[in-house]
Amino acid sequence: MMLTGWLFFGAGITRRQVMGAILSISGVLLVLARGELKHLLELRLVAGDMFMILATIAWSLYSWLLIRSPEPRDLRANWASFLLAQITFGAMWPGVFAGGEWLLAPRHIAWGWPLIAALLYVAIGPAIIAFRCWGAGVERAGPSVAAFFSNLTPLFTALLSSAFLGELPHLYHGAAFILIVGGIVVSSRRT
Repeated sequence: MMLTGWLFFGAGITRRQVMGAILSISGVLLVLARGELKHLLELRLVAGDMFMILATIAWSLYSWLLIRSPEPRDLRANWASFLLAQITFGAMWPGVFAGGEWLLAPRHIAWGWPLIAALLYVAIGPAIIAFRCWGAGVERAGPSVAAFFSNLTPLFTALLSSAFLGELPHLYHGAAFILIVGGIVVSSRRT
């Protein structure tokens, strides 16, 4: 996020932000390594990882564009219109593939209340509420600071796996939490 802002939007990068990024990414790497360096050295990138890197770049461009509107007040006032335009564009490609699948595959959607509930959850939770909250966070803190909070995802995953799968957190999760939150605090402190 910081590099995207620096490369494409003329945003400066402070030493404090770099230190925060190092701390925060160290925490993420600690979770990925499961507390042992050998696990980190065994990681191999696959095609899906490359797609995630491209998605991360697209997300950082999107986040910077949220605050770089020529008339930011219009964007904030009309966030629903902006979101609808994104959803419409985002639904086009899956719609094309779903149509192709319907034509080529013998099976069709089995409608029922569980499927309708899942679709409503996805439509309301991640597609509207989460995007609105992200936009508000980016507007208030800026993309570079907001991006640090994404590094909490591995820790939330560990907590959810503890709650739903019975996998207890380890000591390295606590250390990673301290590093990631430390990175957030260091990067977002005002001088």
